[in-house]
Amino acid sequence: MKKLPFKKSKTGSIGVELELQLIDPNTSYLISRSKDFIRSLKAEPYEAIIKPEITQSMIEINSSIHQSTTTLREELASIHSFLLHLAEKLGVSICGGGTHPYVRWMRQKIFPTPRYKRISSKFRYLSKRSTVFGQHIHFGCPNSEEALYLTHALGRYVPHFIALSASSPFYQGIDTGYASSRSNVFSSFPQSGHIPFLLNWTEFSEYYYFMRKMGIIVSMKDFYWDVRPKPEYGTVEIRVFDTPLSMCTAINLAAYVQSLAFYLLKEKPLTIDKNLYYLYTHNRFHASRYGLNGQFIDPSTLKETLLAEDILKTIELIAPYTKHFGSETEIEQIKKRVHDRMSDTDLLRQSFKRLGRLPKVVEEQCRIWSQPLFSDGEP
Repeated sequence: MKKLPFKKSKTGSIGVELELQLIDPNTSYLISRSKDFIRSLKAEPYEAIIKPEITQSMIEINSSIHQSTTTLREELASIHSFLLHLAEKLGVSICGGGTHPYVRWMRQKIFPTPRYKRISSKFRYLSKRSTVFGQHIHFGCPNSEEALYLTHALGRYVPHFIALSASSPFYQGIDTGYASSRSNVFSSFPQSGHIPFLLNWTEFSEYYYFMRKMGIIVSMKDFYWDVRPKPEYGTVEIRVFDTPLSMCTAINLAAYVQSLAFYLLKEKPLTIDKNLYYLYTHNRFHASRYGLNGQFIDPSTLKETLLAEDILKTIELIAPYTKHFGSETEIEQIKKRVHDRMSDTDLLRQSFKRLGRLPKVVEEQCRIWSQPLFSDGEP
């Protein structure tokens, strides 16, 4: 049986992708200007880093590979500054957040790359409806078996990632009642959710080539799983984060993933069994709906606890690895948010209560995103 090649990476290396909203400063609505951004990048140092996304009111930034959040912060601060300057020159505002609060998906325009046109032709309205904004974090793995173990093991922590990054309470002009409404959007796509229960790389390779042979997928990109291996990069990619309101929070989340994933590979504390996936959608729902106030059933002990308590317990478990990577400041910021039960979703709801109108909330999102990065991990 042919095995899917896996590119070796340094264990613990991290990279970040962030999908950002392009905003009309006059209306606070999404504006289809990504073509202008891409054209303006010709011969600029960040031409290969800033890319289009599936619809034209989005852009994506991609970091380099980093061994620490210190150098990641330095690079993202530089990209952040450049992007704000370019946006000002183009007369566009930029913000974070997992959804635009009053987006009308039917008005969105597909960016005309061959892949996006193929996706649009296949999935029709789902393509435009996926005008939502996420953060993806890549973690480097030394080989395919470690990557597959980590893909499954990180599934246990998907509720952590959803609750910690939740920034999409509003969608289509209403308060959805969810901490993360974005986390529900991709469930309509086939090959979404979690990876199948395949426990070695031979089985996974067989599955991958079978799906290609059947014409169901073209590449690994066609698996819309919450966590997926990326053998061409030598990484595991976590895809469930809402784009945070600030770059600082995005860096804090990367620090959490780095310490957690390193802990999982070094100590192998989890046995991957079917309980993980029996409980997967229940735990995921609670994180999406209630955020840090959700319930969580531990797949190993089958005991129910508050999700926030499980996050705090995990922070203690990974503390030696947090120290190893020098990420104590970033993890302390996460710990404070959990203690205070204060996510980006809570900030947005408070803004709406104070300001009374969703366009004003978007203005506040743009203001938060435009703030420079500080060394203490918060804007």
